[in-house]
Amino acid sequence: NCAALADDLVESELFGHERGAFTGAHRDKRGRMELCGEGTLLLDEVGCLSPRVQAKLLRVLETREFERVGGTRTLPFRGRVVSATNANLQEMVRNGAFRDDLFYRLNVVSIQLPPLRERREDIPLLAEHFVTRLTHELGKEIEGIGPGALKLLLDHDWPGNIRELENAVERAMITARGRQLSEEDFGF
Repeated sequence: NCAALADDLVESELFGHERGAFTGAHRDKRGRMELCGEGTLLLDEVGCLSPRVQAKLLRVLETREFERVGGTRTLPFRGRVVSATNANLQEMVRNGAFRDDLFYRLNVVSIQLPPLRERREDIPLLAEHFVTRLTHELGKEIEGIGPGALKLLLDHDWPGNIRELENAVERAMITARGRQLSEEDFGF
């Protein structure tokens, strides 16, 4: 998650670092590019990368190699990169906030996912998925979502999209008194 880390930490997280590269670098650390191997590296919220890290990422995508922070040895990058963002990268390119060359390098295949309110048919499947997953995580015996609660979920606009739905289901499961989630459990 590129938005969750400070700029200098993103660089170390992606490319790794050598011992002594900065204060606190007491040992060599392999970055995500190296750990990825021949797999897929997902860069979530790629629009939050600083111009400096954007330039370094572009170089990796073009040359298929990188150096760890503080390192001099060139390492191969054999994986593929998938990026995601809720930001409008095309607008960021127009405003100079995102490199156009990186945008075009990343934008090989673009998937535009409409907000949850525009694909209500996904709500029952997602809600049931969250119930199943959270049943195990929370150790609660919830058997599903009642018809009234499901109607409530379908009628909600979900401005926070899937994260809001997930949080609503989790909150309902934590406070639920029965074995099936009801309208009262959701409280909106």
